[in-house]
Amino acid sequence: MTIDLHTHSAVSDGRDTPAELMRLGAAAGLSVIGLTDHDTTAGWAEATVAAQQHGIQLLRGAELSTTDARGGTVHMLAYLFDPAAPELHAELAKAPQQREDRVRATIELLKPAFPVSFESITERAGEGAMLGKPHIAAELVSIGAVTTPRDAFTEILADGSKYLVPLERMSPLTAVDLVRKAGGVTVIAHPRDGGRGTGLSHDEIAELRDAGLFGLEVNHREHSDQARAELTAIAADLGLRMTGSSDYHSTVKPNQLGENTTTTEVLDELLVSAISGMGIV
Repeated sequence: MTIDLHTHSAVSDGRDTPAELMRLGAAAGLSVIGLTDHDTTAGWAEATVAAQQHGIQLLRGAELSTTDARGGTVHMLAYLFDPAAPELHAELAKAPQQREDRVRATIELLKPAFPVSFESITERAGEGAMLGKPHIAAELVSIGAVTTPRDAFTEILADGSKYLVPLERMSPLTAVDLVRKAGGVTVIAHPRDGGRGTGLSHDEIAELRDAGLFGLEVNHREHSDQARAELTAIAADLGLRMTGSSDYHSTVKPNQLGENTTTTEVLDELLVSAISGMGIV
């Protein structure tokens, strides 16, 4: 069984529709695929139908944006939560406007140095997309300011950059708590990717574990061997589960479906830990 628990569709910052993503996942030999668009569940319904059509199992989730105590970005993968749970639903409902406001403000900071426009970004993103840094990065690539989106993240849009307006979102601890109350489970996404956030310490991760954190995404393209070893040690010390995922976004990133995977044993534990009744489809 091949399990990839972190992918994105055009509902957020990927390029494939949820249905096309399910088809591609099946073609890539995946048995289970996690749809984890940024701060939204809008792709779940379409993906559910397509997954059944293509004979692949779908784990419904979202990648929640949070802000740590240092103002850095921490992404939390949330799985099998009830999207109608009041508190979490209210937080997700804030996300589209918060993200649009951030993109608009960042564009204004970029304009004196780079010929970028909000209109171009939204046209490329497509109607209804959850706007974010990847869309700004794509714009910077299109105008030739950088060669790759990754260059944009590390050279222009890194946390603390003079061009980037922070996304003010809930704390990682709040995210874990709200997902738990909604019957779901949380995994810290790419926790040692130096280009995205400051990285939570062992003690900060321990606090999240005590609040109900399920695991760490250890095997990820952006993690060095040293980072994987460090995270493996933290997971063992704190009794957290380890996942691996592609973080696939279609051709806008080099990540390939199934390039990092999660074990069947960890998936089984994740399913048991979720109490929302959502289940895998």
